[in-house]
Amino acid sequence: MLKLVIGDHNYSSWSLRPWLVLKQSGLPFEKVSIRLRESTTKAEILKHSPSGKVPCLIDSQTVVWDSLAICEYIAEKVPALWPADSKSRAEARSISAEMHSGFVALRHMLPMDVTASKPHTTRTADVEADIARIVDIWESCRSRFVDAGPFLFGRFTIADAMFAPVVWRFITYEVDLPAASRNCLARRAKSFSVIKSPLGISSTLRKSARKRYFP
Repeated sequence: MLKLVIGDHNYSSWSLRPWLVLKQSGLPFEKVSIRLRESTTKAEILKHSPSGKVPCLIDSQTVVWDSLAICEYIAEKVPALWPADSKSRAEARSISAEMHSGFVALRHMLPMDVTASKPHTTRTADVEADIARIVDIWESCRSRFVDAGPFLFGRFTIADAMFAPVVWRFITYEVDLPAASRNCLARRAKSFSVIKSPLGISSTLRKSARKRYFP
């Protein structure tokens, strides 16, 4: 059985991404959670991951680290985790890689915390530029795939997992979005079933999210 070693996916966006992909894949797997920012954290991670970082996927004698590499490995077992046609698949991979390597200002200023509500956090011009780029990606995808399902390319793909932490950042920090992106965020949050089975999300934040984004 696959073993996924992660930190707390309430706070670790990198841990949340492959966890979501595995949950959506239907593959059986064991989740091993390691508490972060403890004196023993590094030693515990090194028992599983040669990089000393999470996430890490173990498949018998095969060890895969880095969230996007893990997602790609899972997709080799479940190809439907990428769009079927080559053009959409290339675009999904491109925006996944962009999320993987970019949006530094957003990550720094709006760290992931699905248990909190921080609506008045100051945002720099660089953060606003990151938000605008994400909105462009979401609205471009949804304008073309809206009839195929609730996710970026209609049905769930790895691209959705890569952008899932942003959904919760926008909810935590109450980011104002255009109507199309606001509706996209609401549908995707519901579709992940996170509202029904929250990842430690406070009742205050759930109420705030429903009022702000969910019709």
